[in-house]
Amino acid sequence: MPFGPAARGRAVTGQSLVGAVGVVHIRLRGGEEPGEVRVVVEGLPHYYLAFSTTAVEVGQHIVVIHNRGNGQVDVEPWPMADFDAGVISPQTERN
Repeated sequence: MPFGPAARGRAVTGQSLVGAVGVVHIRLRGGEEPGEVRVVVEGLPHYYLAFSTTAVEVGQHIVVIHNRGNGQVDVEPWPMADFDAGVISPQTERN
């Protein structure tokens, strides 16, 4: 797998993008009013125009459900209240 400058020109395929979790960078207003999300794929951050059926505020997590192409995706809110930087909080750990 290329890394560094060789990887910069690589396009993210729709299959690798669907299911990816990201963060809202510019508020999603819902409907046909896009916002912007940041999604890390294969260790590299990517920014996409994002559409959602509901409004999603800056800093909230989303999951990509469809790649429209041309840097546009459909997303849904992804509740991650029990997670902090990828670590499960003590209250949600299973015995």
